[in-house]
Amino acid sequence: MSRRPVNPSRRYGDAGGGAALFSLSKSHSPPLLSIVLIVLGALLIVAYFHSGSGSGGIRSLVSRVEGDFSCTFEVLRALPILKKAYGGGIHKVLHIGPDSCSVVSNLLKEEETEAWGVEPYDIEDADANCKRLVRNGIMRVADIKFPLPYRPKSFPLVIVSDALDYLSPRYLNKTLPDFARVSADGVVVFTGFPGQRKAKAADVSKYGRALEINKK
Repeated sequence: MSRRPVNPSRRYGDAGGGAALFSLSKSHSPPLLSIVLIVLGALLIVAYFHSGSGSGGIRSLVSRVEGDFSCTFEVLRALPILKKAYGGGIHKVLHIGPDSCSVVSNLLKEEETEAWGVEPYDIEDADANCKRLVRNGIMRVADIKFPLPYRPKSFPLVIVSDALDYLSPRYLNKTLPDFARVSADGVVVFTGFPGQRKAKAADVSKYGRALEINKK
């Protein structure tokens, strides 16, 4: 799949609102605190899969992304936990990230689940199924450095994977609040460790300086 950032003027499809994962009162919590709590919730979900049978402990909090590998597998593994958080089902969800077509296709196989996706790269080499999702308005191709083309609280749950690793602090400080804006209740973020990943020069140049999470 081509990994070229799209022109922000390219937009496809639309969607709208309601259910619950992490219940946060956005009107009573500072926006930054809400985002931190949401991300911590995501880390706990991933930690669940990397913990032992009770005494093994947590081996890793998040998936360590190396080379061209992604967090897509971890997203799919986390779906049963997210379904439990929703009381047995995920009824409406937005996925943001490369390989979104794959995640959305799997979500649409679930009963009573409505899923949409945002692909931050051009999809010139996408398969027929992905192009069909775009034509049907289920998938959008959009530059996430700009506001998403959805109304506030359009989705109860927003899942983000492999989309934030190389955003500079300037763009990250705008992008995360926008993800929270379109979410009614929760944003779950799956990401790697940019400080430990050997990025290709071409990849880093697309997004600016890699965000150094592990440094103060």
